[in-house]
Amino acid sequence: MEGNYYPLLKWILAAPLAGFALNGLLGRKFLGEKAGGVIGCLAIFLSFVFAAMSFGDLLNLPAEHRLLRDTLYTWISAGSFSADAAFRFDPLAAVMALIVTGVSFLIHLYSTGYMKGDAGYNRYFAYLNLFVFFMLALVLADNPLMMFVGWEGVGLCSYLLIGFWYEDPEKASAGKKAFITNRVGDAGFLLGLMLLSALLAANGVYSMDFASLEKHAPLLTSVTVLGLGAPTLICLLLFFGATGKSAQFPLYVWLPDAMAGPTPVSALIHAATMVTAGVYMLARLHFLYALAPAALDVVLVTGCFTAFFAAVIALLQKDIKKVLAYSTISQLGYMFMAAGAGAFSASVFHLATHAFFKALLFLGAGSVIHGMSGEQDMFKMGGLRRQMPLTFLLMAAGWLAIAGVPGLSGFYSKDLILERVFEHGGPLAWGVGVLTAGLTAFYTTRLLVLTFLRERRGEAHAHESPLSMTLPMAALALLALAGGFLLKDRLFAFLEPGAVPAGHNPHAARLMLISVTAGLTGIAGAFLLTLPKAANFLKNTMAQFHSVVYHKFYVDELYGLVIIKPLKLFSNKVLFQLVDAGLIDNLLVNGSAKASYAAGRALAKVQNGRLDSYALIFAIGVALMLFWVI
Repeated sequence: MEGNYYPLLKWILAAPLAGFALNGLLGRKFLGEKAGGVIGCLAIFLSFVFAAMSFGDLLNLPAEHRLLRDTLYTWISAGSFSADAAFRFDPLAAVMALIVTGVSFLIHLYSTGYMKGDAGYNRYFAYLNLFVFFMLALVLADNPLMMFVGWEGVGLCSYLLIGFWYEDPEKASAGKKAFITNRVGDAGFLLGLMLLSALLAANGVYSMDFASLEKHAPLLTSVTVLGLGAPTLICLLLFFGATGKSAQFPLYVWLPDAMAGPTPVSALIHAATMVTAGVYMLARLHFLYALAPAALDVVLVTGCFTAFFAAVIALLQKDIKKVLAYSTISQLGYMFMAAGAGAFSASVFHLATHAFFKALLFLGAGSVIHGMSGEQDMFKMGGLRRQMPLTFLLMAAGWLAIAGVPGLSGFYSKDLILERVFEHGGPLAWGVGVLTAGLTAFYTTRLLVLTFLRERRGEAHAHESPLSMTLPMAALALLALAGGFLLKDRLFAFLEPGAVPAGHNPHAARLMLISVTAGLTGIAGAFLLTLPKAANFLKNTMAQFHSVVYHKFYVDELYGLVIIKPLKLFSNKVLFQLVDAGLIDNLLVNGSAKASYAAGRALAKVQNGRLDSYALIFAIGVALMLFWVI
């Protein structure tokens, strides 16, 4: 196996696993709220420290040898096939591990204030630690089988955290929706893994670690399955799994409902962990997608459509968290646009900057909701800049970053994606990206205006959040403001040493000017169109369009009518009434019992106590045996 043995990697995962065990087993009864919060935060902080130490040791290696490995044991051994429980720490894993642990620590710290007094406080931190553990297992996995364990683990934790307040049927239903929707995508992921393993085994390759996969993947270029090239089919199946985890069309519908969980959970899912899994998987398997240009085209088109579609829906939402949810779907579409254009480093760069400003925006929304005693309707807010000045300033930093204001983090990563998409995806895909950038600036400005700037309707009072909530937001605000500038050259050189850096396209300056203009137009348009008279005029003149967009193009209702209702009907009428109740219960179970009972009643009549009857039956039996033998 390639790479230097490095036993520290296991401790990156061990710390959050220990935090989960302590809070989960001892809980409120033995630990109490304060100790539970300290343990939960300390576990993630230690994980971040171990990741930072590993990162430092990785940097000390020559660029071409930056790989650390930690093998625990042989996990699967079946004939010639084997797979290790092993972890790898290369530049891509290092970036992801630092983002996951760093942003997650700030969210954990914020949660100590946000969840204070909740009856499930210790259970909450146990689930949160377990979530980070599984995400790190996914990120640090040395083979796709280990990755799949983390992949399924974050799906489980999303169910536990989205439905955390399970006493509320609506919140419990949202957790189930997330779990089931992800299982649909995971089926594609699993089929892709099985097909990859089977075809490599047919070519004499039985190892599944990523180094072996990269080395032997070209063997599949001459293989066809169902009329498609094997790499294309495998990549499409894996990407279908990514559409579930990373909320791309058509499996994005679970993510807006995930807002049912506590707001820090929304920040964790949307910024640092689960939704980035699909993007990471594509970047990790970039060598496989390089063999399947048709699959990359599908990724590009899906990303373009999802980015624009979700941005349109976000324009007219009232719920502050729903706006940010559709924003996340849209920004993930940007990441898939970059991946589809073959710019995997640009995709990861936007993943990093998005983690900063989207976590900040979600935590800011949580601060507003906390200060407004649970209110989430932006039309019942307004004027909060005076009562929550610190939250306003911090959210404004996130707003400027995501809107793509030059010099801030979102500007650098968005501009790089648009440049790469123009080069490899063509003007049409680039145009969709620019239009989406304008819409993003519009709906985030609208959110800020309605929440903080417009005069309030009503007498509801708001209060500023405690330091335990505002300090993590301040740290994220610094990253949202300066993170893009600090990372733009370093991250690119770290992930792709020797590659051509950004900004070398001869059209780069012109493309940048157009995208910045689109963003500034979106900001100006939002300030104008949120004025009461303008908003009412548009709503009245475009009532039908407003209704369709506000109701999210009725996609959930369409799924319910076309998929869920027929499945329920099939389950009730065919599987339950015909197969289960009719065939299994009535015919096989009850039928065999009735037949046995009838046979017993018939045979009971023979047992009459008369010897001559028994002798006659015996004689008939002997005669039949002799006849059969002869």
